[in-house]
Amino acid sequence: MNYQETLDFLYTQVPMFQSIGAGAYKPGLDTVRALSAKFGNPHLRLRTIHVGGTNGKGSTAHTLAAVLQSAGYKTGLFTSPHLTDFRERIRIDGRMISREAVVDFVGRYLSNGGNELKPSFFELTTIMAFEYFEKSNVDVAVIEVGLGGRLDSTNIITPDLSVITNISLDHTALLGHTPEAIATEKAGIIKEGVPVVIGESGGAVREVFADTAARRHAPICYADDLIGYEHAELHDDHISYHATLYGDLTGELCGDCQLKNASTILCSIDSLCQLGYNISSEAVAAGFSNVCRLTGLAGRWMKVRENPTVICDTGHNVGGWSYLAERLSAYGDRLHMVIGFVNDKDVSGILKMMPDKARYYFVRPSVERGLDHNALAAAASAAGKTGLTFGSVRDGYENALSQAKEGDIVFVGGSTFVVADLMALI
Repeated sequence: MNYQETLDFLYTQVPMFQSIGAGAYKPGLDTVRALSAKFGNPHLRLRTIHVGGTNGKGSTAHTLAAVLQSAGYKTGLFTSPHLTDFRERIRIDGRMISREAVVDFVGRYLSNGGNELKPSFFELTTIMAFEYFEKSNVDVAVIEVGLGGRLDSTNIITPDLSVITNISLDHTALLGHTPEAIATEKAGIIKEGVPVVIGESGGAVREVFADTAARRHAPICYADDLIGYEHAELHDDHISYHATLYGDLTGELCGDCQLKNASTILCSIDSLCQLGYNISSEAVAAGFSNVCRLTGLAGRWMKVRENPTVICDTGHNVGGWSYLAERLSAYGDRLHMVIGFVNDKDVSGILKMMPDKARYYFVRPSVERGLDHNALAAAASAAGKTGLTFGSVRDGYENALSQAKEGDIVFVGGSTFVVADLMALI
């Protein structure tokens, strides 16, 4: 198979959550362990950092990878989903896996009977990443949890450090309907004797983490108790963090949620240093200020155009929108919202949080499980928001651009897949 044929196989022959949702979710680790065994168990020879949580795990994983790269470590990074190119999921020092490596792995998977295991898309790409990192002799790999934690395919690793950013209600049909139930699933990445950093916790959620860590003799650090910086200043294109352990820092990622993520990252870096990692203040500063260039991160409060200003963000649940809504509301009636979702998401809570004065353009993302734009408009109307409807992100975005006046802001989001469609356009 050539590269395009290989992608076609991955996207059509292997159940893919990005396309079909819960039908592609395979809880349990038996299949991924058997698949890893067919490739020599590469995860057993990898030094890793495991990053889970409901929101912020992508930003946290990318920033940790950027810091480690800046410290001189050859750093693997496994994240999901991708926006425009499958290879975004698997990187070493910011460089995507080669097309040849993808074709070679899938060819060997098919020839040695791997397909008999009927793995999910995520199980297959997880082992692709682990083997690629192991064969490339990375010093360390930062591994982002796909969904949940306890039964996630990535959870066959024993990392140097586990990180759980926060807990919010998302994927409730698969993970549970209460914060405590979801925390129990996320806490599944806490390993025997392995230090764990918790980004945000409180009440019963903290008890879940504390009890799990105690049972597994895992040293635990709560970033929201330590903060990590004296104060922070938000700017249009960066955040200034003052008086951290590593001096004053400039954060390239500038969404409001990054204030909490920064505490988690700084606490994680301190834990890594205690484990013997050699990370200088200069490396921390370089990683924070250049995370997008170093790792290829995109879609986090990302400005993609000026005149009019266009911003996109992949926040897609109530936890993410608790930060986005306040910042967007400040734009008043200058704001144009190009919004779409997937059809297995409870959007009622998110729609209630969205700004009242904005103009809305309801769109359908191009993935198979994209929520119909008319159904979205009906749900939005129930939440007091009305607007125009469009069958594609392209049509809604172009209409918003045509309506925007000088000084207006166009925001594109609601779902990762809406942002992906935008990125494909630009």
